[in-house]
Amino acid sequence: MVVLNRIYTRTGDAGETALGNGARVAKHSHRVTAYGTVDELNATIGLARLHATGEMEKAFARIQNDLFDLGADLCRPEMERDTEAEYTPLRIVPAQVDRLETEIDAMNTKLQPLRSFILPGGSALAAYLHLCRTVARRAERETVALTAIEGVNESAVKYLNRLSDWFFVAGRIANNDGADDILWVPGANR
Repeated sequence: MVVLNRIYTRTGDAGETALGNGARVAKHSHRVTAYGTVDELNATIGLARLHATGEMEKAFARIQNDLFDLGADLCRPEMERDTEAEYTPLRIVPAQVDRLETEIDAMNTKLQPLRSFILPGGSALAAYLHLCRTVARRAERETVALTAIEGVNESAVKYLNRLSDWFFVAGRIANNDGADDILWVPGANR
């Protein structure tokens, strides 16, 4: 359980922050950039949720919770030493990736195959879902960049990869099951 008595601590005033294992790093480190982008994605989903109802809104709630799990995963380096930690660190697990795949497959059964790329937009919800998709892709790129420097849970990278696909398909669902998708017309304005 997290207890936050004070919101400001002044410990970051010199441009450093603490990771989940207590280590201090620069706020511009690759690890902080990766989990910071995940946090930005979560805030973006909050905007999309304003336009969602029913099962879509429930899915957003699950995903937002997963993204806090992912942030906890990314802010805690040294996966090989997890067993030595005072408490078991929270990590994204394959079942979370599998759930996204199952949901993508279920949504995709309602859609006609694409014959063109689609432009972000249509309904307000679809537009926000495309924004979520692009922020998820950036979070994935930042996390993959981190893997070139330090160890990262491979399920974390997979989760972000599937999540951007989830947002793409959900955006089509939000556009009247793809009927209101805005199709790209190559060279239309030449």
